[in-house]
Amino acid sequence: MPRSARSRNRVRPAWTPPPAAAAAASFATSPVYRPRRPAATSPYRVIEHPLKTFLARAEADELRPVPRWTEREFRQYLTCGILAYGFARARCGDCHQERLIAFSCKGRGVCPSCTNRRMAEVAAHLRDRVIPRVPVRQWVLSVPKRLRPALARDPDLAGAVLRILLRVIHRALRDTAGAPLPAEARLGAISFLHRFGSALNPHPHFHLAVTDGLFIKEPDEALTFHPARRLDAETARNLTPLVQRRVLRLYVRRELLTRAEADDMLRWRGTGGFSLDGSVRVAAHDRAGLERLLRYCARPPFALHRLRHATPNRPLSSPDTRLVYPLPRPARDGRTTLRLAPLELLDRLARLIPPPRLHRHRYHGVFAPNAAWRKQVVRHGREHTEDTDASGLTPVAGTDPCRHTPDPSPSAARARSRWAQLLARVYEIDPLRCPACHGEMRIVSFLTDPPVVRQILEHLDLPVRAPPLAPA
Repeated sequence: MPRSARSRNRVRPAWTPPPAAAAAASFATSPVYRPRRPAATSPYRVIEHPLKTFLARAEADELRPVPRWTEREFRQYLTCGILAYGFARARCGDCHQERLIAFSCKGRGVCPSCTNRRMAEVAAHLRDRVIPRVPVRQWVLSVPKRLRPALARDPDLAGAVLRILLRVIHRALRDTAGAPLPAEARLGAISFLHRFGSALNPHPHFHLAVTDGLFIKEPDEALTFHPARRLDAETARNLTPLVQRRVLRLYVRRELLTRAEADDMLRWRGTGGFSLDGSVRVAAHDRAGLERLLRYCARPPFALHRLRHATPNRPLSSPDTRLVYPLPRPARDGRTTLRLAPLELLDRLARLIPPPRLHRHRYHGVFAPNAAWRKQVVRHGREHTEDTDASGLTPVAGTDPCRHTPDPSPSAARARSRWAQLLARVYEIDPLRCPACHGEMRIVSFLTDPPVVRQILEHLDLPVRAPPLAPA
């Protein structure tokens, strides 16, 4: 290796103990980031041990076929947080302490760390950069089991059903505004297509975070928000039959149902398996509640950290081994947990991993990327100032507090500071804070060359090899 490469890749030990008094004071005043050890966790072992057997049986047609992206998602999860696959070096500018930060897999379905980070990041972005300080209502639409397979496999059909729902919600907001509104009044919405249920079962359904009112633009170009006055949970539930009729007509037009089948479903008891809920509303001032709602909408398909062994004395390779997955609420048959064999668990998880290159959430109305009013409603990098409220819109003196005009764009320095705050909130602790002096650390290099990675890990007495997969 050239000398320049050796000097560039040389790293100090990950922990250089500071003086005892300074260390005690620093650790007492602030939490310290601790690198995770994924290979030592139960979810990692549950995926790693039966994976080869699961893929071999799927290839032999003993189980459902496994798409390539699903296999890739499983394998990438087993590389997440493993230093042997490469890492970043971070260095403190004050005391020169260094830390190794393992690369993440950036998975969208299996990895608990990456999916939870993505959930927190999406919620923080939507709260800080997209949704202004207006009331927001969650709408949840579920369709009968007979309609779900087509909804899960056809993104165009899912988009058409979503447009039907948005038109119904828009009409309801207009009817409950308390005053006539012009035709150009618009809502803002973010939609999430969930492909999973709480019992690790395929269940495509929609969650939407919608402004609980409509925006209009006045002749003087000021933006005004008109909240819904008479919209409650019962009113929202009464919209279900309208959604039911329109969705069934859509399925008939696309030849997914016959007219006789659609008419028969309209005669089913109640709303025939359709469910529309709008009972959750977040007030304009409750920004913490809004972020919790958005995290719920952006949550991953399952929570692997909730898995536990029902038979801890048996190895994972034993046919009698069972895993327990607690349900968030009792099932219809009264069960509160799922008891699954390791292969059964992988089979269920494989069905819930979302396909690649499909958006997990979408923007509608005034939040849409090409919306004419987006710049007034959504202030990229907006900040709190003395004359600006938390929505990034400046109240007009002597007028209704819902009436706003845009304030000047923030500076790039402010945008960078907001990024640092977002990073700390996503991780819930700052990974770039020095564990010795609590100074600011910064990334100085990224290392992926196997010989260099191995040399550094050997010097630090860390594992140089990734955990091997169990044989099939």
